[in-house]
Amino acid sequence: MTAAVPTGAVPAAEVVAFLDGLPPVDAREVADTIADMPKLEPSGRSRLESLDVALALTDLTTLEGTDTPDRVRALCTTAARPDPDDDSCPPVAAVCVYSDLVGVAAAALTGTPVGVAGVAGTFPSGRAPLGVRVADVRAAVEAGADEIDLVLDRAAFLDGRQDQAYAELVALREACAGRRLKVILENSELRDLDDVQRASWLALLAGADMVKTSTGKSAAGGATMPDVLVMLRAARAYGSAAGRTVGVKASGGIRTADDALAYLALVDRAISPDWLSSDRFRFGASSLVNDLVSARARIR
Repeated sequence: MTAAVPTGAVPAAEVVAFLDGLPPVDAREVADTIADMPKLEPSGRSRLESLDVALALTDLTTLEGTDTPDRVRALCTTAARPDPDDDSCPPVAAVCVYSDLVGVAAAALTGTPVGVAGVAGTFPSGRAPLGVRVADVRAAVEAGADEIDLVLDRAAFLDGRQDQAYAELVALREACAGRRLKVILENSELRDLDDVQRASWLALLAGADMVKTSTGKSAAGGATMPDVLVMLRAARAYGSAAGRTVGVKASGGIRTADDALAYLALVDRAISPDWLSSDRFRFGASSLVNDLVSARARIR
């Protein structure tokens, strides 16, 4: 790091100066690190234990225009008990739904350890006046959201208006009223790993508790291991400097148990086994849970 990490309430100009001073990402080193890493479950765990960790770190998600209250209630039932035939199967971390269905999910999950994450702030585009985005976040909070997933203003970021993107996130952070904030970077729309690094730092400095790879709505793609490694390194450095717990959510295209275990191995070996906790690392997925449950059943 070339400059001290700004912490606390930081002026936008100071944030932009910090971002401008970040060293470039060595894309070859990132690729080599991933290539040299065994694509196995985290060390020191059996495969069954690793599958359980993956389940416990998943935000079970439905973000379709056809979502109904009944569909969300069914999803919540699965979230709280992914395998109804096996009491040892852990629940997922959270259910992730559109903001207008947060109240349905919150009611369905009462008395369970599963959180409610509302996508808000005019997801997935983030293209609306800031007041509209803030109102959407506040509505999700009032409906019972424990966490808010919202998108970075990529247009402002890519257009060189990092100060504007930062100021928007600060306002949205305030609207979260203390709930966990996950900021989606939509990495497939960014230009390179340097952009991923800069966007991660911008979101974290604005108060994000997690940075997230993707909306799952972009035709250009979802999570990739290079993106996630760069984000993890930024989160680790920021968290160490700021003295607060932050993390990364990998979302989009992670569908199989083997996919999930490969990401857990990346976190375990490249960052720390301690980061395999729901406040440090998450998956965002719709079909992953079914494959994890099937993989467990084949072992048990």
